[in-house]
Amino acid sequence: MRILVLGGGWFLGPAIVAGALGRGWEVATFTRGRTGSPVPGAIALHGDRERREDLVRLAEHGPWDAVIDTSASSLGPRDVLASARVLEPVVDRYVYVSTVAVYEGWPTEPLDVDSPVWEAAADSVLDPERLSHAGSGVNPDYGRRKAGTERAVTGTFGLARTSLLRPGVLLGPGEYVGRLPWWLRRAAQGGRMLAPGDPGRGVQAADVRDVAEFALGQVVRAGHQVHNLAAPAGRETMGGMLRACVEVTGGAGELVWVEDDVLLGHGLREWTELPLWWSHPGVSVIDSSSAVAAGFVSRPLAETVADTWSWLCRGNVPVPHRRWAKHGIDPDKERAVLESVR
Repeated sequence: MRILVLGGGWFLGPAIVAGALGRGWEVATFTRGRTGSPVPGAIALHGDRERREDLVRLAEHGPWDAVIDTSASSLGPRDVLASARVLEPVVDRYVYVSTVAVYEGWPTEPLDVDSPVWEAAADSVLDPERLSHAGSGVNPDYGRRKAGTERAVTGTFGLARTSLLRPGVLLGPGEYVGRLPWWLRRAAQGGRMLAPGDPGRGVQAADVRDVAEFALGQVVRAGHQVHNLAAPAGRETMGGMLRACVEVTGGAGELVWVEDDVLLGHGLREWTELPLWWSHPGVSVIDSSSAVAAGFVSRPLAETVADTWSWLCRGNVPVPHRRWAKHGIDPDKERAVLESVR
């Protein structure tokens, strides 16, 4: 197999590249070459997806059995459409990593692969920096943009040659967003820790390595595929995740659970100040049964926590990203909330 990975130097990309190389496949990556690290053994091609001349040069390195697209998170539909059109003659199958945010009901309603998806044209131009969540963590503009990029892929390659993968939250070694690393480092500091909401609230984060393995399986899977990638609903909880963080970092942290209404009353931003905390009812009601039927296996969240801490303790550093600074509560603010519920 010869595959092309769009991206490949940050988080999901390296896991996909490593898995493909482990299968004995020939792998090429296409990145700007400014951040991240190339995976030894892969062919590193450089260029900008927003420059047609770079895409044309990329296509000259084909053909490929498949392209796995991990790098369209900040692109508009028109950009993805342009790259898909250039690659279509030299690629047999397109595996596109999208998001559960394409669903109109995210994150307030239970979701499955048949849930309504946002309307967006495949050639639309949407500002990737536009935000409309006003601190709630909900960004419909992002979901519409990703829905448009999905249509750009399927409209160019056709349904039979495309796989659409819609993960929720991805965690694991190499995470650059800063969600799980923040909790781990906070637990390592010890003392009373502000724990958000209900410890029994579900968490459906998927391990990046499991998503990578499933994406590789889609390369050789025939027909149109659409799958949500999330841990089984009800298996993992916020309490279990935070207890695992405390345990692997030495047990010095003391979890203090505070109800949603109290946290919101103190003006805490959902999803970022206390990472992975959302009061919305649909966050952890994602049906991933079609993916499971197609071979998706989601490891226990405690294993992901332990492996991420081990990765950090070995001196590894994630790719620098602006989203990292948005995660975590100011220590003075955390103390104020804890004092108010003492």
